[in-house]
Amino acid sequence: MKVEIDSSSGFCYGVIRAVDTAEKNLNPAMGGKNQLYSLGAIVHNGSELTRLERKGLEVIDLERMKSLRNTRVLIRAHGEPPATYALATENNITLIDCTCPVVLALQKKIASTDGQIVIFGKNGHAEVNGLVGRAEGRAVVIENREDVERISEGKDDRKIDFGKPITIFSQTTKDPVEFEHVCGAIKDKMLSDNLLTIHNTICRQVANRHNDLRIFAKEHSVIIFVSGHDSSNGHVLFELCKEVNNRSYHIQSLEQIDKKWFKKSDIVGICGATSTPKWQLESVRKFLKITLNNYICSKLNRLIYGNYSRF
Repeated sequence: MKVEIDSSSGFCYGVIRAVDTAEKNLNPAMGGKNQLYSLGAIVHNGSELTRLERKGLEVIDLERMKSLRNTRVLIRAHGEPPATYALATENNITLIDCTCPVVLALQKKIASTDGQIVIFGKNGHAEVNGLVGRAEGRAVVIENREDVERISEGKDDRKIDFGKPITIFSQTTKDPVEFEHVCGAIKDKMLSDNLLTIHNTICRQVANRHNDLRIFAKEHSVIIFVSGHDSSNGHVLFELCKEVNNRSYHIQSLEQIDKKWFKKSDIVGICGATSTPKWQLESVRKFLKITLNNYICSKLNRLIYGNYSRF
């Protein structure tokens, strides 16, 4: 059985930067301290969070941050709304700002945009919350084409005037194809295409990963997709794999791997989300190479030698 890791999988630049910054600030040898707060999970991956927590990283929410004074808090790659920065100033909190440069550029674009703003993204997602905050209450979040239909039919509390200019942005980690579909649905409701301004703000690295992953999933007989179940990007990328390869399986840890998924002739592909560390992909590869090859050999021996096999 052959096992391969997708070369484009693993942390994106923004997550790498945030994790590296956290480790530096937790390392006394590098001028850091062995304790640091992170506003929200620095990465949606339980295994990586556990590793960082052992180094002294403590994940907190906004309510906990309100009670803190004179300390350090890391802003993860997703970014935060202006209210978070104001709270930090009020409580004399030093922010270690790891907002991804791509997200930061998007926040600035939204803050400088007049009129109706639509954001294609997941409601409640940390990045989307930050973008909505930059729009100062003028943004409507759309998750899919069905949302556009409900709003246009007046079946939703969200309001969009399709007779007036609209500017649409995207959460940086969304599917480029779905973004096109949403833009098309909005165009269909408008009196003129000229009233819609489209800013494709999906991260180029993420967009390329979508295309690369489709090819990777087609080229392998089995796909093991590794990511935390809280990862929005992970859900999107896994569904993409599932669309082109129905033998795709989503796992968080080695314990979830079922040996029955595999055959001796399989070419297995291992891939993950932008929040999946390379070390975790490599650990899955080693597990499959050793454990499953032994399992398959044992199974073959039983078929050949029957109950007399000692393998």
